[in-house]
Amino acid sequence: MTSVKWSDDEGLFSLARRELFTAVVGDIMDKLGFLHQFLPPRIRPLRADMVVIGRAMTVLEADVYSESASSAGGVAMAQSFGLMFEALDDLKRDEVYVCAGASPRYALWGELMSTRAIKLGAAGAVVDGYLRDTHGILAQNFPAFSHGAYAQDQGPRGKVIDFRAPIEMEGVRVNTGDIVFGDVDGVLVVPREAEEEIFMGAIEKARGEKLVRQAIEQGMSASEAFKKFGIM
Repeated sequence: MTSVKWSDDEGLFSLARRELFTAVVGDIMDKLGFLHQFLPPRIRPLRADMVVIGRAMTVLEADVYSESASSAGGVAMAQSFGLMFEALDDLKRDEVYVCAGASPRYALWGELMSTRAIKLGAAGAVVDGYLRDTHGILAQNFPAFSHGAYAQDQGPRGKVIDFRAPIEMEGVRVNTGDIVFGDVDGVLVVPREAEEEIFMGAIEKARGEKLVRQAIEQGMSASEAFKKFGIM
């Protein structure tokens, strides 16, 4: 099978968009012992053909019950939206804004945030909650993954209290710098320390699956194909 190698993130992400999908990457992570890397299944793309891949820029949100709070809670609690603007402005090229920690009472992402992220070259947004301004985000073709659309504002209900710190979504740990890969079948997190082995294995499996499909289309049974290729 043809070997493949990439020299930088741009090469890897381009290759992944051309040849990979989350199911095959998830299969390889299972084989390597990374058994719990998919984010909750309720996190879906805003449009079915959206794909996101990039380095995670983690954001921690917390519920509040007033838009303005005493400075006793620290800088984040004393200002509207907490550290959201600082986090948004800190996005780097090919990074994904990954936000968790809030209850599902309000939107964590919107049109103007997408506009700023695009300007900075960010790859997308993945939030464990809702987004709003659906038409505006779709018009910009910005890859956004969430529970769905819900217009209620985070202003008086939530604040970003930290970013570029580890976060979790139902037991799935996300560190800044991990690779986030999402499509219509889900969003997964590829740990930085194992990314080369995982993506090399995924590319090999994806190319092997094409051979299996061709064999089945030519009349080979599923059991014969699995015996020959070890892929299904």
